[in-house]
Amino acid sequence: MSVAVGLCVAANYYAQPLLETIARDLHLSSTSASLVVTAAQVGYVAGLVLLLPLGDLLERRRLVCGMTLATAFSLALTASAPNSGILLAGTALTGLLSVTAQILVPFAADLAAPRQRGRTVGTVMSGLVLGMLLARTASGALASVGGWRTVYWVAAAAMLALTAALHRMLPRYRGTAGLRYGQLLRSTARLLAEEPVLRVRSVLGMLAFACFSALWTALAFLLSGPGYGWSDGEIGLLGLAGAAGAIAAQAAGRLADRGRTTVTTAAGALLLLGSWWALALGAHHLAALVTGIVLLDLAHQGVHITNQSLIYALRPEARGRITSAYMTCYFVGGAAGSALAGVVCSQAGWEGVCALGAALALLLCLVWAVTAGRHAVAGHRRSAGGCRG
Repeated sequence: MSVAVGLCVAANYYAQPLLETIARDLHLSSTSASLVVTAAQVGYVAGLVLLLPLGDLLERRRLVCGMTLATAFSLALTASAPNSGILLAGTALTGLLSVTAQILVPFAADLAAPRQRGRTVGTVMSGLVLGMLLARTASGALASVGGWRTVYWVAAAAMLALTAALHRMLPRYRGTAGLRYGQLLRSTARLLAEEPVLRVRSVLGMLAFACFSALWTALAFLLSGPGYGWSDGEIGLLGLAGAAGAIAAQAAGRLADRGRTTVTTAAGALLLLGSWWALALGAHHLAALVTGIVLLDLAHQGVHITNQSLIYALRPEARGRITSAYMTCYFVGGAAGSALAGVVCSQAGWEGVCALGAALALLLCLVWAVTAGRHAVAGHRRSAGGCRG
């Protein structure tokens, strides 16, 4: 499941180190090229709202396999795009369908023993982290060999193989919501109104992912510019620096199982803020840039996994809808971070992007200081006490 989650989520991130190359090939401005990332995240948000709650209703193996098969088609559409319109359509469709990853995460939580749920979620999410980051490395390497379109053709073939593997290996598991589709969507919105822990954790996740997306959207333009002058392959290799986030996913999951959610969230918030200082220095110093990337990915994943460990303990029968509510907010933040980074980068350069990221991280720290601490503790105590699971 960890491998499958990684491949599914990777489909949304192949473009990031290739933005400059895609812009040249299709005659786009840097701002227009950055919309490729935004389109993927907007599509993902739509999938989180419209498709993810189906995990509480339908037989999950069939749902997952149908979506991975359709993702193969959308990747092929992107690979063959003759203009920016088709490219954005294919990217948005891929984003819509790649929420398969978020169906698999609560699926794993459902199959896990309660005392191992944090560790299980952390294990599966380590695949998601590696998928996000190694997608950039793989796409850079493939683009260096055969051009940016080769990346999407290979990804489409990989999704076909994944569909066959999932159909063979996943257990059958039907959701127990007992609701019609419209009722399912309405109940997702009600969960945000009824669960204060979910609301606070959704805001924290939104701000953390906005920071993450702002960095990776603008990074390709910094590294391909006159200061560094890197190729697509070299830019993609920098994604390896962010693989430290996978370590954070495992560690945060184990700490959540031990009730240390307050510590992991506070550490992640402060580390996220500090990472932008190193990233600002990274405009001219590679060591500082790599350090900032590692710190930001560690912080982002620490906050994110802690959030998920807490919200999955709220209502076991509604984990698909809880994931939908949380991840919708999360990717709204990501889409906003990408769009803002594209505009700020074109107007104020890398220094402006770092100022934007630091402002988002500071806001996260303030939200946590004002509200999140008491909700995290309350959420963990409720989970440990067995209330609603």
